[in-house]
Amino acid sequence: MTEAPDRTPRGWMTLYGVAFVVMLVAGASLAIAARGFLRHPGLLWLSAGLSLVAIALAVMSVVLPRRR
Repeated sequence: MTEAPDRTPRGWMTLYGVAFVVMLVAGASLAIAARGFLRHPGLLWLSAGLSLVAIALAVMSVVLPRRR
């Protein structure tokens, strides 16, 4: 019988949690911008930028190998 190769564990729950918090902040900035009838386009850009950061962090949290 052959044993399965010892694979490096993947996933960083803390990084995924940070991505979730960043996405919440992005949603809050979008809500604030919408509440002000989109008068401040800077809040929309902030929301878009934070959303991209959150997506990148979420992908990194799955792809990067976890330390043992």
